[in-house]
Parts: sequence; C-alpha cells; structure tokens
Amino acid sequence: MAEISALVVNGLRAKTGAGLMDCKRALVESNGDENQAIEILRKKGIATAVKKGDRAANEGTVASYIHLGGKVGVLIEVNCETDFVAKNDQFLALAKDLCMQIAAATPLYVAREQVPAELIEKEKEIAAAQVAGKPPQAIEKIVQGKIDKFYGTVCLMEQPFVRDQNKTVKDYITENILRIGENIVVRRFTRYAIGD
Repeated sequence: MAEISALVVNGLRAKTGAGLMDCKRALVESNGDENQAIEILRKKGIATAVKKGDRAANEGTVASYIHLGGKVGVLIEVNCETDFVAKNDQFLALAKDLCMQIAAATPLYVAREQVPAELIEKEKEIAAAQVAGKPPQAIEKIVQGKIDKFYGTVCLMEQPFVRDQNKTVKDYITENILRIGENIVVRRFTRYAIGD
C-alpha cells in the first residue's frame, strides 16, 4: 500500500468534516479508497453520535425565524451540553436551519414518540380502509408503510431536510453532533401562521 498523502487526508476531511486522524485511519483501513473511507467514517460517526446521545443536554438556545413578510414565525428550543457550544456559530446556524425547516414543512411534533396514540390508530384505520380487499399480510405492510410516510410528514426529525432532500432532519442533526462534538436535542418548537 502506498503512503497516504496529507493532501488526500485533507481532501477527505473537507468532504466529511471528520478529524484528520480519523480520516487517515479510514483511508489506511480502506487502502486509499475514498468512497470506502467515507463509508467507514459514516459508520463510526453514527456510533459516536449514539454514544453522545446519552449525555445530558441542559444548555442551548431559543431561536426564532420570521418568514413571508411576517406571515409565519417559528420559535424553537435546541439544547446542547455546554454554554460554550450554545454560543458557537455552527450551533446557532443549526438552530436557524431548524426554524426554517419548521416554517417551510409545518411539522406538528418533534419525534414519533410525541404523536398521540389515538391519532396513530385513526391513521391506521384510514390506511387499512384504503387497501381493503387485499391479502391480510399485504394490508399490514401497506398500512405500516403509510404510517411511516405519515411520520415523515408530521414529525420534524423524520422530514426530508429542506436544504438537502437526500437526508432527514435527524441525519442533519447527527452530522452536527459529530462536527460540534456534543449531544444536540430539539426540545420543542412552536410555529405561528397568520390565519391558523
């Protein structure tokens, strides 16, 4: 295996936002294959983000956003672990992006755990009625698919991120957990709209 140059390591770091040593290790492990190195870093990053998810996030910010000439407004509480990060430009930009997401995509809940059970049951009944007459095992799969799609509409964390439709809001937050190095939690939000 040829020596991994600093230029290649820096190129991978620029693409992924991972640390230099992590990039170098991933490139060594992948024998210099950048795509495989990116996959290694992503797997490692998800594991790291899960570990950070257990840490208390008691600092943070309340961010706001006004859209459409004052016709839509959003307030959001986003928490992190330290007040140092709460004042960090990357963290504040994340909070602003989440406000814009809420203004544009109108979620009702932060995560699927917050959706009331009676609403889920009602959605299941509607979905089952739409596919009546199909085999029972097919109905079950179709209903579950429709419920997952419903969550993707009403839950902020499961919505496609407005700035990059190839990832969810949860993916975007996970990327920021890795970049910033602290647990980040969306506690709550409120969306106001004229006429609602």
